[in-house]
Amino acid sequence: MATRQIRTDGDDILRKKCKPVGEVSDRTRETLSDMLETMEEENGVGIAAPQVGIMRRMFIAKPYEDQAPYYMIDPEILSEEGETIDKEGCLSVPGMIGTVKRPQKIIIEATNLDGDRQKYTFEDFEARVMCHENDHLNGVLYTDIATDIMTLEEATRLAEEEN
Repeated sequence: MATRQIRTDGDDILRKKCKPVGEVSDRTRETLSDMLETMEEENGVGIAAPQVGIMRRMFIAKPYEDQAPYYMIDPEILSEEGETIDKEGCLSVPGMIGTVKRPQKIIIEATNLDGDRQKYTFEDFEARVMCHENDHLNGVLYTDIATDIMTLEEATRLAEEEN
């Protein structure tokens, strides 16, 4: 395993639509292993292939520290329900946070590391993470759909003033 350089806003690769992975190979698994190490090194909850310079439709998500990561290869969101509004940040937009409306519940189908297609149902924070990472595969950053974008320092100051 190895950490990879995270591409940040302004890098053209983050604005391109990724190509399908297709068959899951050892190289695919190695890339995902590197992505996981990179995500964990940066204390992220998800990372998509274009964030490390790879134009393939795959991402890893680990919304909660005590759970195993989800490996999503060639994901497709099949359905969305409800809506929720909350703050988001991104490893590719360091030091910033914004308010984003996302579905409250999604059903997503993806290929796993064994090459099998599976359906998953996610709600609340997990659904938010999956949608955020899936957006990366289509060249969309959360800042494209967010409101109230501010620095983490500004957000912390506002939160302190409210309390």
